[in-house]
Parts: sequence; structure tokens; C-alpha cells
Amino acid sequence: MILGQISDLHIKTDGKKSYRVVDTAESLRRCVAQVNGLRQKPDAVVITGDLVDFGKPSEYDFLRKLLAPLSMPYYLLPGNHDERHALRAAFPDHTYLQQGGERIEYVIDDHPLRIVALDTVIPRSSNGALAPASLRWLDDVLAAQPHKPTVVAMHHPPFATGIGHMDDIGLAQSDIQALEAVVRKHPQVERVLCGHLHRSIQRRFGGTLASTCPGVSHQVLLDLDPQAASCFVMEPAGFQLHWWDEVGRGLVSHTAFVGEFEGPYPFYDGDGLID
Repeated sequence: MILGQISDLHIKTDGKKSYRVVDTAESLRRCVAQVNGLRQKPDAVVITGDLVDFGKPSEYDFLRKLLAPLSMPYYLLPGNHDERHALRAAFPDHTYLQQGGERIEYVIDDHPLRIVALDTVIPRSSNGALAPASLRWLDDVLAAQPHKPTVVAMHHPPFATGIGHMDDIGLAQSDIQALEAVVRKHPQVERVLCGHLHRSIQRRFGGTLASTCPGVSHQVLLDLDPQAASCFVMEPAGFQLHWWDEVGRGLVSHTAFVGEFEGPYPFYDGDGLID
């Protein structure tokens, strides 16, 4: 199975540019076209939050149109820029969004790799949080199928990254420790997949690996000064492909970049030689 991951779309109404610089709608169009054109297409795609910029119904309506060409099932979860009620209203046919009561938390059991989504949103705040009830729910859900390989998807990553201004709007250390204790109890968790950071970052976590996904348009500036200014850069947009090998070699993750690049070129010519 191949699970695609797209994150931090930040779609605005009518395709307006984010920060008057970033054409997030066009970036998403290009990403969707590239995912559809992959030689080995994902079986499903998980979209790990910050779907739109201001949580407006009009933004979600536009988002739905932009995602419509995706040729495989996709699963949405909110980030700190999202609004749960407007998201649900725009995607009424995505019935999994109704599983978690007020919070958007759900389980997808339709694939060889199980997907469990956690909601880290605090309304009208950039910070994230995990409710005690969510952690109990996660523990119960994981305990129910201890032998099925699973990814846990969430927006805010459960680790500090060294990018100070982003760590300041992350999860509290108490939430991180509580989540790690739950994940560590369940060795079938192959990965904790996150967004929020607009970069590819990995850390050992709870006996597995937690990782973040590049932004589909703009990236957070890589500056490990704790006092660094909050900035973004127009580094190449990206997405990730998580390849589950049912033979038993585990989950392998690849980062791909959105765009048109020269190649592919063979490493050797027809005679097996390069001049």
C-alpha cells in the first residue's frame, strides 16, 4: 500500500494569495496533478491540516473543487487555521468526519495500513492541544486492533523541532509526554504523521517515528535560533509517500517535490558505459 500525505494547503477564497505572495490554490492544483500522474499512485491520501487559511465556508467550498480531481480517496483533518463546523459542512459525504463528536477524530479501516486521526485544534489559537478524552480514545482504538499496522495522523507534531517560533505554537510538553506514553504501549504504530511545520522533520517517538510533511506551497524558514523571526521561504513545495510493505519490512517514507524537473536520465547508455 502507498499512503500519500499532503499538508498545510492554506487555501484562500477565490484563489487570493497568502501573505500577498503565495498562490496556494495553484500550488495545490500542481500537487494534485502530480500525485495523479505518479507511476505508482497512492491508494489513499491523508491531508494533515491547515486546509484553508481562515476557516471560512467559502474557502472550504473552493478547497473541495481543488481536491475533486484527486483520483484516490482522501482523508481530511483540521489544523490551527481550520474551523471544524465549516469543514464538516463543506464535506458532508466524508462521513468519517462525524466519528469523533465535537472533535474531528476518526479511524479508517479500509486499507492494509490503518489510519487513526487525532484532533489537536484549539479554536482561535495557533497552539495545539490533546484532550484527555482523545488520549483515552486513542488508547482504546489502538488496543482494539493490536496486530494491524497503523499510522496516527495529527496536525501539530509531538516534539520540539528547534525552530523556536513554531515550537512556541506547538503542543504542551505534558501533552507530548501523555501521547508518547500511549503510543509506546502499541507497537503496531508505524508512524505518527504530522503537518504544521512546512518542512520534512523526523524524531524518534514512543518506540516509533514521528515526522512532519513539507508544505504544499511555502516552507517555514530553516532557522534553529530560538529567537528567529517567523518567516517563510519559497523552497520547493512537497508531499510525502509512505510505502507499506506487507512482506514485513515496515513503513518506508519518501519526500517528493512538486514541479517539473529535467529527466529521468539513464545512469548508463545502451552499452552500459558513460563517456
